[in-house]
Amino acid sequence: MRRRVFVFICLLPAALLLTGSFVSAQQAGKVPRIGMLFIGGRNQPHLAAFKQGLRERGYTEGKNIALEYRYAEGKVDRLPLLAAELVQLKVDLIVTTADHGARAARQSTKTIPIVLTTAADPVKSGLAKSLAKPGGNVTGLSVLEENLSGKRLDILKETFPKMTRVAYLWNPGAVPYPLEPGATIANRSYEQAKAIALAVALQLRSYEVHTLAEIEKAFVDMAKAPPDALLLILSPLMTLNSKRIVELALEQRLPGMYATHQFAEEGGLMAYGPRIGDLYRRAAVYVDKILKGAKPADLPIEQPTKFEFIINLKTAKQIGLTIPQSVLYRADKVIK
Repeated sequence: MRRRVFVFICLLPAALLLTGSFVSAQQAGKVPRIGMLFIGGRNQPHLAAFKQGLRERGYTEGKNIALEYRYAEGKVDRLPLLAAELVQLKVDLIVTTADHGARAARQSTKTIPIVLTTAADPVKSGLAKSLAKPGGNVTGLSVLEENLSGKRLDILKETFPKMTRVAYLWNPGAVPYPLEPGATIANRSYEQAKAIALAVALQLRSYEVHTLAEIEKAFVDMAKAPPDALLLILSPLMTLNSKRIVELALEQRLPGMYATHQFAEEGGLMAYGPRIGDLYRRAAVYVDKILKGAKPADLPIEQPTKFEFIINLKTAKQIGLTIPQSVLYRADKVIK
């Protein structure tokens, strides 16, 4: 009897230890659920980069992480409903693309962390107190779009020194924050581009668009007084309709400067901007940190450090243009 009692007593701590380990393992084995809120449709060209970033940190969809997808199909007014659905599912975190998506998500929750992949300006849109210290439940990455118009215009002028008229295609609704005191245009990109255009004796013609129908009408209007080039500013509307925009530009043999490689790969002449895929991949780092206990309020919002310049030589030949060798040397990628 004593021996049996002794054995039982000796084994009890080990049994408790094993039970505790089992409970901890059960808790640790909880599969996190990530809400993926997209303004566009199911064809997301950069989603693969995000999943790659997850895999690099040990997460595989369907095994140790679950992704819940919601698509607004280009209808911004659907975002609040889709965000609310994700909150009701009690996801651990929401990943979304632009400021609109984050604003919709934050209307539904002030506690679930929200990670941005390509925000325009999280501070101006009221999503964060500052880039260094967001202070709320929103963090992630910003694309700095408003600072790039001048650079794109410089490249166009260097490529086509004789050009005098540039069509500026943009969506004012892409910037979800109010006008600053004394401002006349919501998007600072346009103001910056106007200043650059004035400095190099260029006439900038503004075409404000909010729908695909307005985009198509803008190209009809362009044909009445043909510009020498097209400058497009990044927004969900433009990305959703990238193929059609490139098609319309090619029909008019209009050299275009676009915001991301997606346009150049679809037939646009040139593109200059941040590597969007890198931003999505980097967003996975935020997801990993937050799942491990970091607070979004303390995670600085990052800005892109790498930009790419792409030239589509096939398109140049198609519309009868020659790209100067000096410009070709500057390109990170040339599509032949």
